[in-house]
Amino acid sequence: MTHAVERFILHLAVERGLSVNYQLSNRQTLEALASWLKEKYGVESPAAVTLDHLTEYLFLRKTAGLSNASVRLQVIAVKILFRWLAIRKIIPKDVAEGLQAPRLDASLPETLTETEVEHLLASIEPHVPMDYRDLAVLEMLYASGLRISELANATLDQLSMDEGFIRVTGKGNKTRLVPVGRRAREAVQAWLDKGRPAMVTRKTGSHLILGIRGQPLTTQRLWQIVKARAAAVDLVVYPHLLRHSFATHLLGGGADLRVIQEMLGHANISTTQIYTHVDQTRLKEVHRKFHPRA
Repeated sequence: MTHAVERFILHLAVERGLSVNYQLSNRQTLEALASWLKEKYGVESPAAVTLDHLTEYLFLRKTAGLSNASVRLQVIAVKILFRWLAIRKIIPKDVAEGLQAPRLDASLPETLTETEVEHLLASIEPHVPMDYRDLAVLEMLYASGLRISELANATLDQLSMDEGFIRVTGKGNKTRLVPVGRRAREAVQAWLDKGRPAMVTRKTGSHLILGIRGQPLTTQRLWQIVKARAAAVDLVVYPHLLRHSFATHLLGGGADLRVIQEMLGHANISTTQIYTHVDQTRLKEVHRKFHPRA
């Protein structure tokens, strides 16, 4: 198990390029699991791990006082590890597939946390054209804060890979330029090189994102893809969730509200100001948790 965890973390770092914090979070979760398996059952090989082992361990984490949200993140980390091991044929089957994450204590938040986004993106191991497409879709929605309709209608000529921008037409038929981050560009380039050519037919147009028969995807189909990919790692999404997360994480990182307004394509700054309320709520939670006189 220890060797498997090391290989998995190396994969996250080198092949997926995921953040150091995300690697550290996964390492802590998975090394604790490996240690418990060895001490409690003498299990050191991932092939010897069973669903009962994993269920018991996560139940113990819950009864030890871990919140439902924290247990959910641990469940996701475990599921991604065992799915990766199964894909690599290191284990005969994915024993973590049946793991159930606890429900959240409160209603669905308006944004995903950065860790949840990392989990969602890390869960897709591109092997077939649809994998490359789905990863490109998720990366673009989160990296650029696009509306689902803007991505559905985007064409190849609107994307500048060299400059790192996409030109989209939003509400009111207004056109804007939105930055596309490095990781999103890498996912899109992989889709263009290894996925899209396999879906192109004689009737295919210039749409960036295609269905299996070479046709552009509807907004409804794109959201089905996002929801299905999220459900695979026990996350729930709704329309605009990745867009909300994009804006909230930018604001939390210190971005100017006017710049966020421009990237989102909001006509009025008051529409963008909703994200200041989200960020203030997060700040209040941190203050209450850590300040001695809160």
